[in-house]
Amino acid sequence: MAALLGVVLVALTLRQTVVVMSPILDDIRGDIPISNVGVGLLGTLPPILLAVSGFVAPRVARGIGLDGGIVLALLLMVLGHLVRAAAPGYAVLLVGSVVALAGTGIGNVLLPPIVRRYFPDRIAMLTAVYVCILGVSTALPAAVAAPVAEQVGWRFSLGMWAVTSVVALVPWLVIIARERRRRLSDADAAEPPPTTLVTRLWRSRVALSITVVFSTSTILTYACFAWLPEILGDIAGSTPTEAGVLLAVTGIISAPIALIAPLLVARLQDVSRLIAAGIASFVLGYLGLLLAPAPLTLLWVLLIGSGSILFPVCLVLINVRTRTQGGTVALSGFAQGVAYALGALGPLLVGLLHDVSGGWTLPLLFLLAVALVAAIPVFTLAKPAFVEDELARSYSSRGP
Repeated sequence: MAALLGVVLVALTLRQTVVVMSPILDDIRGDIPISNVGVGLLGTLPPILLAVSGFVAPRVARGIGLDGGIVLALLLMVLGHLVRAAAPGYAVLLVGSVVALAGTGIGNVLLPPIVRRYFPDRIAMLTAVYVCILGVSTALPAAVAAPVAEQVGWRFSLGMWAVTSVVALVPWLVIIARERRRRLSDADAAEPPPTTLVTRLWRSRVALSITVVFSTSTILTYACFAWLPEILGDIAGSTPTEAGVLLAVTGIISAPIALIAPLLVARLQDVSRLIAAGIASFVLGYLGLLLAPAPLTLLWVLLIGSGSILFPVCLVLINVRTRTQGGTVALSGFAQGVAYALGALGPLLVGLLHDVSGGWTLPLLFLLAVALVAAIPVFTLAKPAFVEDELARSYSSRGP
């Protein structure tokens, strides 16, 4: 029960740091001078820190264990929220954001192996639950940050999210206190160290395929968040309010998909159909915007939002295509580290292509090309295969 509560509460904290600042940025700038470059830096921090954490988290898990890593992630989030809330100037605000986002990134990477450890027979169901809660974690701060800042100030609006991270700590401290002896004698201690596996994952076709699909999903999602309202305003004639609602639609449609997709991955031997469905949704959505944006704008947006099926599918695959806890930690760090690093480039490249071409045709063609790249791993992931098995064959083929 403590582990279930712990997973739910950690999932609830993992998007608060990312989304809570933007709705109240004008309030913050009223007290702290922040240039447009400074705002841009704050905006690029999330994918950068999530990427770095993807490669740091396996080392954390190796040093202090999965439970200890989750506790560290939550403590960093608590500290980061409080530092940002008390920041006297931009430099401290930036440091607080870095600390909080580092905790978020570590939590992102360690949550899939935590699910595997405590719920090995219910991986799909628990993944579906926590992906849905991630949606709540995104929507709730975005909705309440501005009203709270208006009533009691932006510092309280930033700092109050430290409370949720403190609450999330409680079940994990209980688990650590209760299971310390059993963890020390756990058979998983004999597994290959996650950091060793990370350096070898380039040799695994399964690991690379999952990483490519994860990266595709991340690039397209971040580009959508950053540019979809402006694209719809320019090529479909949407008002700012309409464009904002349509962007929200992409998040709304992802909620039922997040519930269903992990359960389908667990039932299907061939997950390539789910990946192909996600690719097709992205391709048809962006192709529709390119060829006929105005008449069926809602349909194209719904299709783009449906492409989010790739995200929960990848999270489940990280668990079901590894045999060991160490393998899950390594693959989670590797896939998320690469994906978020590339995801940070998505909005930048879309903006650059828009500036160069003066329109949206070239950026939309770029997004179509990115979606089609994910078709390559479909064949590798069609049949069940495991990362550790591929690495073992790679090692034996090299000989002594």
